[in-house]
Amino acid sequence: MKILIVEDEAPASKRLAALIKKERPQYEVVGIVDSVESGVSWLESHPQPDLIFMDIQLADGLSFDIFNKTTLTAPVIFTTAYDQYTLKAFKVNSVDYLLKPIDPDELEKALNKFETFFKNQTPPPANIDKVLELLADKDYKTRFLVKTGANLSYLPVIEIAYFYSDQGTVIALNKKGRRFIVDYTLDQLETHLRPQDFFRINRKFIIHISSIKKIAPWFNSRLKLDLSPATETEVIVSRERVQSFKAWLDH
Repeated sequence: MKILIVEDEAPASKRLAALIKKERPQYEVVGIVDSVESGVSWLESHPQPDLIFMDIQLADGLSFDIFNKTTLTAPVIFTTAYDQYTLKAFKVNSVDYLLKPIDPDELEKALNKFETFFKNQTPPPANIDKVLELLADKDYKTRFLVKTGANLSYLPVIEIAYFYSDQGTVIALNKKGRRFIVDYTLDQLETHLRPQDFFRINRKFIIHISSIKKIAPWFNSRLKLDLSPATETEVIVSRERVQSFKAWLDH
């Protein structure tokens, strides 16, 4: 079996490839691409794979755009960071999904399902229109519950410049420089924030596009950012996120 992986985060694609090799040593990962553009290019220059693992949110758009730009006949297992409720809704529509980070047991179940369909030569239909409809209906957060002294208040998302992690605590900084503790991890925040507005630049920061004052080249093919309000430490776009970050800015 020949497998294509469409995933814009290098650590995630490497982990998935390793899991596939462990679960199915006889399977071959024939390609790893990281964007809609590179996915279309790969599919137009190679024979169709037997199976595709495809992340939903890529740096240059939703992976569903691939279906609109080229012919794709291979069955697809989508990988997603979207919440469990949406995940279950997708599965009702005969499309298989894995929630990231991918659990080996769930991967095994998905591969078993694929093999059953492959054996019967009836791959599950990828009802892309329905999935897009579900995604369009996804509600991103518009505010966060926060503590202000002994009281509770709310912080509108529109007022947030960036989120950062400090010794295990996640803090939202508003555009006036005021800090608020939020009861979410950065991984959780990624699924609750509009991807057009916010970007995870490294393990410690999620930034709003309007917070960027300056972008400069940095060591080891990285980028250094000056944010507003200013940060106490240097803010660096990790090397594996640089290309995705540039595509996000140009989206």
